[in-house]
Amino acid sequence: MQPLLHMIILLLWRTSRAAASSSDQLAPIAKPNCESHCGDVSIPYPFGIGPSSNCYLYDWFEIECDNSTSPPKPFLRLAKLEVLDISIDGMLRVNNPVTFLYGGRGIRKVLLNLTGSPFVYSKYNRLTAVSCGIFLAVMSDETLVGGCMSTCDKDHSRRENYGCIGINCCQTTLPSNLSVITIELQPESEMGMRMQTRRGTRMDDYNYAFIVDQEWFENNSDVKDKGSVPVVLEWSLSLDNMNNIDECKGPINRCEIDNLGVTNTCENYVGGHRCYSIETGLGLILGLLLLLIYVYKRIHKRKKIKRKEMFFKRNGGLLLEQQLSSNKGNVERIKLFKSKELERSTHNFKINRILGHGGQGTVYKGMLADGRLVAIKKSKIVDEGKLSEFINEVVILSQINHRNVVKILGCCLETEVPILVYEFIPNGTLAEYIQGQVEEVPLTWEMRLRIATEIAGALSYLHGAASFPIFHRDIKSTNILLDEKYRAKVADFGTSRSVSIDQTHLTTLVNGTFGYLDPEYFHSNRFTDKSDVYSFGVVLVELLTGRKPAVCAVTSSEEDEYRSLAAHFIISMQEDRLFDIVEARILKEGSKTGINEFANLAGRCLNVNGRNRPTMREVTTELEAIQKSETTYNGAQPNYERV
Repeated sequence: MQPLLHMIILLLWRTSRAAASSSDQLAPIAKPNCESHCGDVSIPYPFGIGPSSNCYLYDWFEIECDNSTSPPKPFLRLAKLEVLDISIDGMLRVNNPVTFLYGGRGIRKVLLNLTGSPFVYSKYNRLTAVSCGIFLAVMSDETLVGGCMSTCDKDHSRRENYGCIGINCCQTTLPSNLSVITIELQPESEMGMRMQTRRGTRMDDYNYAFIVDQEWFENNSDVKDKGSVPVVLEWSLSLDNMNNIDECKGPINRCEIDNLGVTNTCENYVGGHRCYSIETGLGLILGLLLLLIYVYKRIHKRKKIKRKEMFFKRNGGLLLEQQLSSNKGNVERIKLFKSKELERSTHNFKINRILGHGGQGTVYKGMLADGRLVAIKKSKIVDEGKLSEFINEVVILSQINHRNVVKILGCCLETEVPILVYEFIPNGTLAEYIQGQVEEVPLTWEMRLRIATEIAGALSYLHGAASFPIFHRDIKSTNILLDEKYRAKVADFGTSRSVSIDQTHLTTLVNGTFGYLDPEYFHSNRFTDKSDVYSFGVVLVELLTGRKPAVCAVTSSEEDEYRSLAAHFIISMQEDRLFDIVEARILKEGSKTGINEFANLAGRCLNVNGRNRPTMREVTTELEAIQKSETTYNGAQPNYERV
């Protein structure tokens, strides 16, 4: 009975507040005869300041007020965390210690376990690691729920200038309703540790991790000298919380019916019990409860609708509708999905539906009501100042119609972050096949030539045949998907930009993937269509060598030397050692002439001077010619020499 009474009390209180003021300007309310503040922090019921247990609901809500400081500071007694503010809407901000980690060989840290409490870690937090050459893994009950990687740069001011962007620092989002969080900080590899030493940075120099309120962190990025940072917890008063209270302790006659017909009902709590006086009208209580539940649901539903409307406007929904209405020929090509439809299609974005993580967000596999399989990308937090660019890209991508470009089906803007819906491509990424992770389908020389030609054709279309030229800006083998017939599909346009027909370049902060970045763009911040050509050249080298694009080790007589795959390829070409790095399968299946022509084309794409690189149209033409000649070679014509 007592949990029911507490629910009635809370619902009455919330309902009276909602009815009294639609602007929610009333101050939080403490229980009668209980302290309402500790220092500058308001303490609303069900929280309360001890020692009287009548002032709080049960022990997890007990607040200790430390009067030895000025002003006094409130603490959650059981969690031993300083409280910064309490919201009756279910939010609580606390100070959480920063975890300083040392050693560099892999560290595991378990954050405060909230299991059994009314609190969970909020999705508005971010798990942040300040270090370099590391992989941060985030787990809950030994299940991986997030992660990020950071690279090294001894210029530490970079994070202060541009935020936590993966250089000396990385961040990852958290799912909702986590009670247990374990973080593991690992060097990305033994190679990563060597890179730290070679670049003048070590994990021990500034190696710490913390969970932090994202909004606070955006304005307070330097936390190295802080012992703790704000963290958002969410709290609730569910019946599950109530049922955690032990059975009533003490003699049964401790709570009796007095001669006025009032029942003194026993309430359980950790370590004891207490009595409450209530009227004995059960029917009246149940009727009132049902009425309050109905009112509460109506208010909650109205708040959800307003929240969706707010997100829709903030995410540029009105601008998108305006853009679509001005492009009437394309209105039917893109759909504005409802959040409920996408939640159902992914089982509320369950972890087992994740297809992959990218720099722009997480991709989930979903099934729409009509049975279509789709890929649903839940974007990261979008800078409101760039929303017009985001909407423009959605409209531009809706106009792309090419067989080797992944189609965008629609988007959802009524959620906290934009959600994009694409056609589902079933056979994974090109990188998985190049690196031999899919053993049952070997990547033949014929397939590699066809896939390279398809990618080149798609990029040529984007650069010159689309309504407006589009620079992809993140061409790499992990962004090339393979469909059911192993045809190439260029994907992930999260960083793409459209330009006017007479515009030759974009001036932006450097954005892309190491190993694929155009060195000219890296130094000048000027991205051109030839920057996409350079990245495509790296993909050609991957197809030719079967090696990863980042840093590779080159063994010399004295010590290991580290180079990018592109640099290693160019030097091998200059030293006439091409066939030492070509994958063995290609040496068996391809002709010497065809392999040389393919390699020379890749070398021209990787020219350090962008002006000397071919256009994607020229690349496509040359690949088509190589593909045709190699088909003739495999048909046993005598004009080609086998390697």
